[in-house]
Amino acid sequence: MSSSTSLSDRRPSRLVAGVAAAAPVLAAAVLGSFATTPNIPWYDTLAKPPLNPPNWVFGPAWTALYILMGYAFYRVLRLEPATPGRRAAIIVFFVQLVLNAAWSFAFFAARNPLLGLVVILPMEALLVATIVLFWRLDRVAGYSLAPTAFWVAFATYLNAGIFILNR
Repeated sequence: MSSSTSLSDRRPSRLVAGVAAAAPVLAAAVLGSFATTPNIPWYDTLAKPPLNPPNWVFGPAWTALYILMGYAFYRVLRLEPATPGRRAAIIVFFVQLVLNAAWSFAFFAARNPLLGLVVILPMEALLVATIVLFWRLDRVAGYSLAPTAFWVAFATYLNAGIFILNR
């Protein structure tokens, strides 16, 4: 390492990047579960649109998606900090992740499908933006978020259908 290179200019170790990637994704998952789980009885009373999967599908689906999100984020964190576009990609990733957790509070905890739509629509847009930004940095990271974008698009359909059917 040259004397002009500081520690903050170096790529983080695998362990540091792994913890840094897993912690916020796990926090979003736990917060979302905290808001969702006690409100499943309310959800069960709602009229649902066609193609609504059984409740047991959501847990495994989101678990797989959160693992893919963490992996994608890990790959971006492992890039050199000075990599052009890395900082913007990380910021957009965090904003969509905050909206991801916020959706559970808006839809389930507030029991408000309209508020859920207000959150999920920008979340999907930011997720697509994250995919583009990650893909430019690391194609595997970008592709790893694609299933989440498809699932959130499907969740948007479900959310909109629930809003319409339960007004």
